Amino acid sequence: MAKQIKTSIIIEASREKIWGILTDFENYTEWNSFIKSISGELKVRNRIKIKVQGMTFKPIVLTLNQNTELKWLGNLWFRGLFDGEHKFYLTDNGNGTTNFEQSENFSGILVKILTKSLEKETKNGFEKMNKELKLRAETN
Repeated sequence: MAKQIKTSIIIEASREKIWGILTDFENYTEWNSFIKSISGELKVRNRIKIKVQGMTFKPIVLTLNQNTELKWLGNLWFRGLFDGEHKFYLTDNGNGTTNFEQSENFSGILVKILTKSLEKETKNGFEKMNKELKLRAETN
């Protein structure tokens, strides 16, 4: 079974500014209440370490397109049990604003069991982070 969560927000800032905030892992604690921390070298095929709401995982960076897209693949214990392909995507709207999209495609045998939690808690976490990113980008 597969499940997708997708959220987006319009931010009055450039893609470059937003990208700078997203990839400045050392300062996540200043603004991001959803992703508590990210560490490791941001490079395709590298493992990074991410802490979110009481859970730590070590996904592999799949895509890294400067100022546009960051995507990683993580899993719970082993591949196929509960996997998540997380993506940040930035689109320049051509008017001084940027559309920030955060999504995750979940797959694996535990997805069905965790669907309600994903729909509520994970989606709420994405939306809260989006708002916090907007606030940070528009006020700093």
